[in-house]
Amino acid sequence: MLAGLYRAAQVGVVTPLHDGMNLVANEYVACQDPEDPGVLVLSRFAGAAEELGDALIVNPYDIESVADALQRALTMPLEERKARYNAMMEVLRRNDISLWRENFVTALSGAPYDS
Repeated sequence: MLAGLYRAAQVGVVTPLHDGMNLVANEYVACQDPEDPGVLVLSRFAGAAEELGDALIVNPYDIESVADALQRALTMPLEERKARYNAMMEVLRRNDISLWRENFVTALSGAPYDS
């Protein structure tokens, strides 16, 4: 059901004030119709902003910039939406769960151990 809502949404707005890694942004992108994708508006404070640079990145404290991004998202031409979607999907495909697991285990193995 949630995937269907993501797919139907013309704009996904994910604007946390502080966040480590926001999977909602990834889920929104992954659920889009490749032939008619929506646009992701994403807080620069979300961890996902580092990976999903083709989203419309905003400072959620700046209300006017968020409003401008929403206007831009709602009026964005199809070809630009597709280009942004394809770029973000390439990142998501490359950074799959296996890569995440490997990076996580590597980071853990380098962490100091205190017993």
